[in-house]
Amino acid sequence: MSQNQHQQQDPQQQHRSPEEQTGGQQSAPGTTKEMPDQPDHGEESYQGTGRLDGKRAVITGGDSGIGRAVAIAFAREGADVLISYLPEEEDDARETVQLVEKAGRKAVTIPGDIRDEAHCQEIISQAVSGLGGLDILVNNAAYQMSQPGGITDITTEQFDQVLKTNLYAMFWLSKAAVPHMQPGSTIINTASIQAYQPSPDLLDYATTKAGIIAFTKGLAQGLAEQGIRVNAVAPGPIWTPLIPATMPEEKVESFGEDVPLGRAGQPAELAPAYVFFASQESSYVTGEVLGVTGGKPLA
Repeated sequence: MSQNQHQQQDPQQQHRSPEEQTGGQQSAPGTTKEMPDQPDHGEESYQGTGRLDGKRAVITGGDSGIGRAVAIAFAREGADVLISYLPEEEDDARETVQLVEKAGRKAVTIPGDIRDEAHCQEIISQAVSGLGGLDILVNNAAYQMSQPGGITDITTEQFDQVLKTNLYAMFWLSKAAVPHMQPGSTIINTASIQAYQPSPDLLDYATTKAGIIAFTKGLAQGLAEQGIRVNAVAPGPIWTPLIPATMPEEKVESFGEDVPLGRAGQPAELAPAYVFFASQESSYVTGEVLGVTGGKPLA
């Protein structure tokens, strides 16, 4: 579990307030080491109980943020993992690999850009050969860039990058993965509260996240007869390198203040949701979206 189950904590105070999560503006995609306030990925807190023993998982964007937290949790639950990431995120990826191997599990890495269909196919091929098969696909990697002017500031180039990273790659990876998956396998997509409550400055990003939910629900119906489950996690404001790399400093300073719990979430607080969907504990759950939003309603 991500926290000691016998230790009761106030969720408002479990992590530092957003006011302390400031500074460190950097260019996209952003790296963990450049953040003055390091996110909590569960390095010290997550304790596995063998819920994923012997599983083989692919995690896109597994170098940092939510992806790193999921990689740590999966490894401590007994899974071997392949993480994909951009070449400029190599340092973060190396650290994630060390954490996976420290848990006694195998880690395979493959840098590259998932906007390329051939690379997506190679990710799945490497997972099958390097891990001996594939049981879990986590479509987590995403790109966003805040544009305060809204639609008039979003270029066609940015729109293409957001859609190809967030939607096309999910389609390509899922299409390549399904033929290798046996009954009991799972696909987990990272959606967002933006799918339900879109911000004008993240119009293109929100559009892709709404698409991810439709894709999840439709694919779940299509794969049910094969015994493959498909679900999605919809995070609210989570403190990852993507935030200071893609948002204006004034928004970073107030990031997460608008949710009922009054703070940004940490990647470690997302990992248990992915473990739930990946494990047999959710064997009768498919086509669902689990919000981890600090209390902000999805709909």
